[in-house]
Amino acid sequence: MTVLESLQPREVLSFFETLTRIPRGSGNEKQVADWVVDFARQRGLEAEQDEMHCVLVRKPGQLGLEDAPPLILHGHLDMVCEKDEGVTHDFENDPLRLVVDGEYITADGTSLGADNGIGVSYILALLDSDDIPHPPLEAVLTAMEEKGKVGAAQFDTSRLTGRRMIDFNWITDEEILAGCSGDITFTVDVPAEWEPVPDTHTETRLLKVRGLAGGHCEFDIHLERANAVLVLARALNAILARHDVRIGDPHGGAQNNAIPADAQVVLALRPEDVDGVEAIVAELAEALRNEYQKADPGIRLELDAADAPEKVFSADAGARFARLTALVPNGVLSWNLLVPGVVESSNNLGTVRTTAEGARLMSTITAAVTSRKHEILDRVRALAALAGGGVSVEEYGLDAPEFPYKPDSALLATAAQAYRDVVGEEPEVHVSQCSLELGMFSQKVPGLDTISIGTELHDLHSPKESVNHTSVAKVWPLVREVVSRLN
Repeated sequence: MTVLESLQPREVLSFFETLTRIPRGSGNEKQVADWVVDFARQRGLEAEQDEMHCVLVRKPGQLGLEDAPPLILHGHLDMVCEKDEGVTHDFENDPLRLVVDGEYITADGTSLGADNGIGVSYILALLDSDDIPHPPLEAVLTAMEEKGKVGAAQFDTSRLTGRRMIDFNWITDEEILAGCSGDITFTVDVPAEWEPVPDTHTETRLLKVRGLAGGHCEFDIHLERANAVLVLARALNAILARHDVRIGDPHGGAQNNAIPADAQVVLALRPEDVDGVEAIVAELAEALRNEYQKADPGIRLELDAADAPEKVFSADAGARFARLTALVPNGVLSWNLLVPGVVESSNNLGTVRTTAEGARLMSTITAAVTSRKHEILDRVRALAALAGGGVSVEEYGLDAPEFPYKPDSALLATAAQAYRDVVGEEPEVHVSQCSLELGMFSQKVPGLDTISIGTELHDLHSPKESVNHTSVAKVWPLVREVVSRLN
């Protein structure tokens, strides 16, 4: 018996459980793409995947809608791979371990991949069905969505004949998404000016930021949670202001679009500075607990013994890295005055990694207005120029456009009426601060009419990620009804 076997709707959740057994972190989608292609071909459907492992499946219309205009279905195959502190899990090879707790499905100690595994499961269920009237379907399942929408950027939309699209990458069943922001990702490279550890610096410690909630860089950015990479930079600046300390091997965050929940750096110290550094860390840890007692109460700042690094940043480069990192714009940067209560622009400093040359920061700007994204990026470039020392800023991936709201959308009108008839309530038509692939498809496919239908998800991009299976049971009849009305 499988973990979800007793839950309904079985025709959707069985596919979701199958997906959780297939490793599918961003950049590791080949196995799941192969599985989808095999699934489709076993049912006599046309299926293909491109070099990025995006999949296109075509299914003829059925039960009276054979000659209706085609409908594009969209979801993404990849997931964000996060795990709790102390959890051992190989996301490259191991299946997720599912847990059912009342109405919610989670994974044991790891992210769940309900973003966007549930959406993909609706699409698979439609492709598998023989009792649901629907127009000809073109199912587009993209790869590397969570790493800058790389798969969708190169997907050949000329292969699509549909001019209406339902996306399933949304996070609530109370809304129909009708517009969203765009985003741009960038890297900041800080040269280390590598040096051997000075003979005077014989003590080594590992400075760690732990216990943070993390979360999604768009849905959770307004919650004022701590950013582990910024906290690490704050601690380094406090230490370097008073002691001659060298740093090595900075590392933090899981992905650019997840609020980093952990970060660390190796410190090479003089013996006479150890007590002083410990006092600074203890004092800052207390301040952080007070500052984040509501937004991130689990925050911890720790010093552990560590092996000496092979090399360290020069004193100047270490200070440059700490100061620059602390000054990168982060969090909510402006609010949308046209859609009250919605974030207009934000930035998430998502990761820091040690490179052969030094350290690389990766960050994602989200904005409802394209020019606002570039204004924020220009600020970072100006900051890098002031920092000097060979610091460089580069765009990473693509400049994803926003998905504009169209109040006269025929697809939106059909979905809204179906929602009233099936759910018995009035849906909220929502325009969000998040950035999805919808803007890219809207820009590349002339005249595309697009909406997104979602399911109740929580704590995306974190080990607490969950999906409400009663929401799946609510949404699946809605999906069936919407596609059956598209004549």
